[in-house]
Amino acid sequence: MKKTYKLKGLDCANCLAKMERKISRLKGVRNVTSNFFTEKMVIEADDILMPEIEEAAAKIIKKYEPQIVLEEA
Repeated sequence: MKKTYKLKGLDCANCLAKMERKISRLKGVRNVTSNFFTEKMVIEADDILMPEIEEAAAKIIKKYEPQIVLEEA
């Protein structure tokens, strides 16, 4: 399963790189790509684990950038 998310309020490219690295290490994640300029992140992961991955990814994102509003694109 592949899902795209809009990261509204993103203001740190370095933080985005850290988020991407941490999310890519989550169990079941096959690929994570992000783009600072479009404020988007794409997570490709196992269908069964996607709800857990989404929850963990949201926590990671909020840890680095608490002001981000995460929306499914």
